[in-house]
Amino acid sequence: MMDEGQAVAAFAALGQEHRLRIVRRLVTAGPDGLAAGLLAEAVGVSATNLSFHLKELSRAGLVTAQREGRSIRYRAAYPDLSALIQFLMRDCCQGRPEVCAPAVASLSTCCPEPA
Repeated sequence: MMDEGQAVAAFAALGQEHRLRIVRRLVTAGPDGLAAGLLAEAVGVSATNLSFHLKELSRAGLVTAQREGRSIRYRAAYPDLSALIQFLMRDCCQGRPEVCAPAVASLSTCCPEPA
């Protein structure tokens, strides 16, 4: 379970447009993630700039890196991203589930139940 300090660090890391784009692009890429060069190209930043932003996102626990030969593959840290969403929604609704229903329903379009 994410605590307030971890949530603040995650939101601080996401509070910059390139970092938000990086995380969104990695989430879109799925569990395979992206090689650093492709990620830099996809979000429109230089390799040096990408490295700087990825360091901040990694420190906040939102992305992971894995060396593959001479390249590094980056992935969204889905468990930590889920924990961040749960942190926001944990105390939602005060007994009124209809308040949170739109947010929950929007997730069903990206993550359909297995058949």
